Amino acid sequence: MPETRGRMFDDFSKLMSDAAEMAHGVRKEAESVMRAQAEKFLASMDVVSREEFEATKAMAVKAREENERLEKRIGALETQIAAFETKMTQKTPSPAATISPHSGFGGEGDNQPI
Repeated sequence: MPETRGRMFDDFSKLMSDAAEMAHGVRKEAESVMRAQAEKFLASMDVVSREEFEATKAMAVKAREENERLEKRIGALETQIAAFETKMTQKTPSPAATISPHSGFGGEGDNQPI
């Protein structure tokens, strides 16, 4: 009788092993179907992929850095323009101060022929 018992345990062991393999296969198939359904659902929701999101994020970071760089450059140029304008107003007298009554621009006492 010991032989039938050992053979019975071997058969039971083989049956359990086959059942475990089948369960593993069913699990893989279920995961595959679920993943396909999830991808289909996300595609219908018009959701971007991770790669597209990361690419857009990188572009936004680059644009922000460029804007900050240009903002600093514009500030420096505005400072230079203000300094130049200040320097020019200090060196050049106003146009009204350069016209004299005898300069020939139609002021009083301008009796010279044209």
